[in-house]
Amino acid sequence: MPELPEVETTVRGLTPVLEGQRITRVQLRRPDLRRPFPDDLGQRLTGATVTGLSRRAKYGLIATDRGDTMIFHLGMSGRWRVDPAELLKHDHLILETPTQRLALNDARRFGSVDLVPTASLADFPAFKTLGPEPLGPGLTAGYLHTALAGRIASIKLMLLDQRIVAGLGNIYVCEALFLGGIAPKQAAGTLSRARLDRLVPAIRSVLLAAIEAGGSSLRDYVRPDGELGYFSKQFAVYGREGQPCGCGGAVARYAEGGRSTFWCPKCQR
Repeated sequence: MPELPEVETTVRGLTPVLEGQRITRVQLRRPDLRRPFPDDLGQRLTGATVTGLSRRAKYGLIATDRGDTMIFHLGMSGRWRVDPAELLKHDHLILETPTQRLALNDARRFGSVDLVPTASLADFPAFKTLGPEPLGPGLTAGYLHTALAGRIASIKLMLLDQRIVAGLGNIYVCEALFLGGIAPKQAAGTLSRARLDRLVPAIRSVLLAAIEAGGSSLRDYVRPDGELGYFSKQFAVYGREGQPCGCGGAVARYAEGGRSTFWCPKCQR
């Protein structure tokens, strides 16, 4: 957490606030998050105009007219706050425009901020090995059939591998596999093309529904406008161990790869 829908919701919430605005002041209230802030972050951003905001996988991108893009990752607990009445202890990066102030708050400091030339975004180390975006045209059943061929690891773990699909996280993989009727423990390379034909739209459907609901607020995540994300109220399996499934079975849980997997053994085969 936050996963792709939360980052996408954050980017959409920041766009009307930042796009076209000149950054008048940058304040660093500590030297680092997961790693140090760029030494010249303030110098390169101050006076720059934001030309656009976007997302790649679980990263938010803020482009400027100086040919730079600030890349932020929210880690486990990060969130942006727009026009906070007062600054809090964990507001570590402050951006000011002529009309507003934004604070990047990260209590656990697992997030990160980088500043790279926009023309070199593809060479950013975290982006070099990423798979296709799950909401983009690159994710198809044919692509997955090729990418997963011969893989004995579970389909759950393979979908969490950012080299296979960029941006998917534990919550939404559990929900997508449920919607697709696929057992999370099944060896990825054994999935038929027909089952992958069901899985791809299931992934997209879950992500789009989550974005529409503003993401999922489980612990720290809050949208830039201060609202919670409400997709957690629509969870079919995630966090529902022992509760009934619509098929008449019960939601089960097991641990794999350091994460809890939630699924229905009766209708996911």
